[in-house]
Amino acid sequence: MTRLSIFGSAPGQLVLALVAGVIAASEVPAQTVMHDDSIHAAKTLFTWRDGVLAGGFAGLTVAMFPLDKSFARRLQDSTTQANRLLHNATTDVQFIADPGAIVIGVGMYGVGRLMRWREVADLGLHGTEGAVFAGLATTLLKDVVGRARPNVTADTNPHDFKVGRGFNQGDGYRSFPSGHATVAFAAAAVVTSETQRWWPHGIWLVAPAMYGGATLVGVSRMYNNAHWASDVALGAAIGTFSGIKVVRYSHGHTNNFIDRWLLGANVMVAPNGQAALGWSYPMDVL
Repeated sequence: MTRLSIFGSAPGQLVLALVAGVIAASEVPAQTVMHDDSIHAAKTLFTWRDGVLAGGFAGLTVAMFPLDKSFARRLQDSTTQANRLLHNATTDVQFIADPGAIVIGVGMYGVGRLMRWREVADLGLHGTEGAVFAGLATTLLKDVVGRARPNVTADTNPHDFKVGRGFNQGDGYRSFPSGHATVAFAAAAVVTSETQRWWPHGIWLVAPAMYGGATLVGVSRMYNNAHWASDVALGAAIGTFSGIKVVRYSHGHTNNFIDRWLLGANVMVAPNGQAALGWSYPMDVL
């Protein structure tokens, strides 16, 4: 009997554990923003829960290092690679993450502004911010750490690091962390945190869908032999933190420069019939 599933193995079960862990950990800060009405709590960007989450992600990344080679070998098995459904699916989910996350975010912002749907514009703007901030952090780390991709070392050496090598030796040495996973998890964190503010009882539907999809993006990069498992784990950490912090900061500091200009701007018709650009804010911002 031919086995095509990558989730029936011990390494595959760790991928599923990553999904569950990210969902459970990331929702604590989001709930804190929503249910604590004090101004101080709303404006506190970092909490002790963030330390717990960071420690968990750091431990997960370290735990993945001994399993990197095992993941790579299983996913590069000839039977798994021959599956056309998996091959096509991995390409699709990667495109949805990058450049899809930015395109979707900007599109939602534009539609929300044109139709005066504050929540949609809010989600689009913060989703784009989260993806951009996470992407910048990941890009810098890739260049500084200089880790060789699995397709460069023929899946044999997940410990091939050299400081600064990513700056001058090309994309083959910019593996750690995964940029696609970073963007996917940033989008998942923003969508989950934002929608929880409007629909708190739907968190158990939204979170698994978003984080599950983000995990598939990470697995697809491993399937295509572009990343090690630990690359995906760290990418998930950076993306999740970026998404959560963008939402927390934006709603705790509603008068911040970006929200003030991009969510407060409106095109209005002046008395003389000409279009004019104006700004409006919620009363609690003034």
